[in-house]
Amino acid sequence: MARWKRPTLDTKFNIDFDWWQENHRDLRVHLHQHLCKQCRELYTSHLGSEIVDWVDPDTAEVQSVDGLWHTLRAHCRSEPGYITESTPLTDAVFRVFLANGNAPLTPVELGLKINQPPAKILRVLGQGRVYDGIKATG
Repeated sequence: MARWKRPTLDTKFNIDFDWWQENHRDLRVHLHQHLCKQCRELYTSHLGSEIVDWVDPDTAEVQSVDGLWHTLRAHCRSEPGYITESTPLTDAVFRVFLANGNAPLTPVELGLKINQPPAKILRVLGQGRVYDGIKATG
């Protein structure tokens, strides 16, 4: 059995998709809640547009991705006010991972993206409680 290691400012975090299934929660419902106002009007529910083809701009590889996730990455993340200093910290971190394709980031890297102190981010994410599936990698 693996021992839990206390995360540090160098620990990378990302969204653990298995956590959503293990906790019987619907990721798509949560994704819908993070759409910008314009996209919530377009997608009135988390149903529909489950899978779309997406072309990676760096590799030109075609991948099947969740339609809501794609909308968040392609459109919502660039909307003014999508992440502000008044956005709750866990929501802001979740939105960063949505926008960056869930690439792991440290509290220091997250702090630069959401303009919050890395120590505060670590205090919230590293306390042992899992918010929105955000966990330390590896």
